[in-house]
Amino acid sequence: MERIIKILFFCILLSFFCLVHAEEVVSPISLVTPQKIDYSMCNKIYDLPAENLFYLAVASANANRFVVEEMQTKTGYLLFSAAGKQYLASVIKIDATHTQLKITPTNNNYYFAPGIVLNFFKYIDLNLNNTITKIKKT
Repeated sequence: MERIIKILFFCILLSFFCLVHAEEVVSPISLVTPQKIDYSMCNKIYDLPAENLFYLAVASANANRFVVEEMQTKTGYLLFSAAGKQYLASVIKIDATHTQLKITPTNNNYYFAPGIVLNFFKYIDLNLNNTITKIKKT
């Protein structure tokens, strides 16, 4: 009986160490660690007019605490910096209701943290159906 308890205890202890080791080996993709990013990950098409998507892009840069360095509403681009790199967010009008948002690094080096692009798009996806209201001047 004592031998069976020892074997059972050893099996439980061994399975515990296997589970702990398995959790250390399998790690999810980090949004903060720089890695090679596919170009297709930096583009997204929205069912919005170009003006609305541009305002959402500016709001997304602000919400993600990126430093907006330059923006131009007529051509629809936004130059911002995050994590020591500069990025260009371009709003490209496809037709009256479809617009593409492209976020690319200015140095054309696609080795950066994917969280920059994913969080930018995530904010726009979450606020896609909100109406854009003008702030009254006081």
